[in-house]
Amino acid sequence: MKKHVYESRLHALQLALVETQLAAAKSGERVVILLEGRDGAGKDGTIKRMVEHLSTRSTRIVALPKPSDRERSQWYFQRYVAHLPAAGEIVILNRSWYNRAGVETVMGFSTATEQESFLRDAPDFERMLIESGIRLVKLWLDISREEQKARLDARRTDPLKQLKVSDLDAVAQERWDDYSAARDRMLSRTHTALSPWHCIRADHKKPARIAALAHVVARIAPDAIAHEQDLPDPKILFLFDQSAITDGRLAC
Repeated sequence: MKKHVYESRLHALQLALVETQLAAAKSGERVVILLEGRDGAGKDGTIKRMVEHLSTRSTRIVALPKPSDRERSQWYFQRYVAHLPAAGEIVILNRSWYNRAGVETVMGFSTATEQESFLRDAPDFERMLIESGIRLVKLWLDISREEQKARLDARRTDPLKQLKVSDLDAVAQERWDDYSAARDRMLSRTHTALSPWHCIRADHKKPARIAALAHVVARIAPDAIAHEQDLPDPKILFLFDQSAITDGRLAC
């Protein structure tokens, strides 16, 4: 994507998000945007562009650390409920309750019983959120093994990216196949008509960011605002279905 095309499209979408937030302040709309993906998939960069011009009072980015012993004893969804939006607010989850189906599954941070309970319960939990009036948007950012390696290597050598480096980076490549299996199981079990997953092919950052913002505008903006923006490129963003696991749309 050429720089001037990216910047023009980004500006238009950011303006649409500002107008959407102004409308939400009047209507009392509540929005949760959930971003998941492998380490290095571009969640931070996407969120940065998404919130750049939004109100800090009405927008919250939630990226929770590992649970404390007390939180481990609670109902699994409990600590996420505390961060849900009030009227007029947008909450963006940089990783979410789906940690249980991803890193916790691969790294053994929860039991097989806990993981199965989560996959069974997550659609019902999300149904309750949506039926309460919350607008829920779920995005999976997908990257290739080669691109992940390049990005993780860049983190380790860039002093400005020190805060992004984690102990889990070291095993992201080693456990690639395990993460793929966990992703496929998660998407298959928790994609529903009411709460669908949309996947973004994120090897190229700029088109991926544009697709993410365009999808959010299409999903949460009033019609008058959404209709002014082009829909995401279907080659980059697509609605999950089972065939995506085997037809090359999701990295294997």
